[in-house]
Amino acid sequence: METKPVHFKNLSREESYGYDRKTLDYIRNAAAHGLYEIRGMGAKRKLPNFDDLVFLGASMSRYPLEGYREKCITKTLLGTRFAKKPIELDIPITIAGMSFGALSANVKEALGLAATEMGTSTTTGDGGMTPEERRSSKTLIYQCLPSRYGFNPDDVRKADAIEVVIGQGAKPGGGGMLLGQKVNPRVAKMRTLPEGVDQRSACRHPDWTGPDDLAIKIQELREITDWEKPIYVKVGATRTFNDVKLAVHSGADVVVVDGMQGGTAATQTCFIEHVGIPTLAAVRQAVDALEDLDMKGKVQLIVSGGIRTGADVAKALAMGADAVAIGQGVLVALGCNGETYFQNGGHHDAIADYNALGTAPGFCHHCHTGKCPVGITTQDAILEQRLSPAVGAKHLKNYLKTLNMELTTIARACGKQNVHHLEPEDLVALTIEAAAMAGIPLAGTNWVPGRGF
Repeated sequence: METKPVHFKNLSREESYGYDRKTLDYIRNAAAHGLYEIRGMGAKRKLPNFDDLVFLGASMSRYPLEGYREKCITKTLLGTRFAKKPIELDIPITIAGMSFGALSANVKEALGLAATEMGTSTTTGDGGMTPEERRSSKTLIYQCLPSRYGFNPDDVRKADAIEVVIGQGAKPGGGGMLLGQKVNPRVAKMRTLPEGVDQRSACRHPDWTGPDDLAIKIQELREITDWEKPIYVKVGATRTFNDVKLAVHSGADVVVVDGMQGGTAATQTCFIEHVGIPTLAAVRQAVDALEDLDMKGKVQLIVSGGIRTGADVAKALAMGADAVAIGQGVLVALGCNGETYFQNGGHHDAIADYNALGTAPGFCHHCHTGKCPVGITTQDAILEQRLSPAVGAKHLKNYLKTLNMELTTIARACGKQNVHHLEPEDLVALTIEAAAMAGIPLAGTNWVPGRGF
């Protein structure tokens, strides 16, 4: 009797784990064009994050606060180490540095308006300070980046603090990018660049090579601002424990640590997905470094990279951060990846514009093209009008207000009268990986992986 061959239908179409459709697409594009992909936004791979932690709310062994009757303080002080005029914020949620060039002038104005209404700060980014941004922002942090594009000592004096940027979470060790299609006449003038030419920023500062040199640079910045302004130092999360120590050694008032979930306007996908460490691990290493130097509370810590919700903010503070900075979440609140944009009193469909980019709402990472369908990451004179400062500021204010309400709700549930009283003891981890990274006990145990039983 003849035996017929057996066909395993499921196996004949089984996808390879190592060479899945995404990997095959990558190889074919690389083979066809000989170029790596450049895109915006942050890492898309699944990473351990704050969702892997939960709070231990009050019950019998802890006493909660009544949400509508008992106050929960959110006041935040930054830059208390050396500066004559520390930053005082109403909430511990700040807006991360995003440049004019990456974002439109309308968006930068919207960020300032919303931050001012919420009593918090916004940050310039690469390429300098715009008049709209300074006018709309009560508290504005001025970034000093390796490129020094648009860097102006007079604007430094107008700022409320200075942030020396060593690295960014999405691309630690790499310089910024602004592709030529976004270098319009105004951007080109501010950055002293030719119009329409790709701008690739330096990956390191031109006038110092280590922490001792950085200390000299910080002294220079203090002198030109009469020691009034706090000096922040921002690092992309990699060797965080050592980097934070060196930043403190250099004289920083505030250290900003940006995890690999942080976004970018444009960089190589291989950087975004494969360089840096998750924010969850970076927070713990940064706090360990400050405690090792006995500088916890003397030097403030701001954490950024994938902060999305009030629960994320609360967890960062409980782990030891003094404040957080948000970038991608802010853009989404303004309308990033939305199906429509609001203009001339009504909503307009943006689907066709997404299709023209080869993408769709919810999947767009095409910030680098300058063709943002909702008018956020663009310098196009027509597209940028799709985001009005007033409308954008209203939505962003609502988002920040919601985050702060969620933060205080959680703090009260843990029995805290001040959000800065949240502590690691209020948290447990849901996975062994998160417990090890965060230094938080695994739920239902007293075990912190790597620290014994």
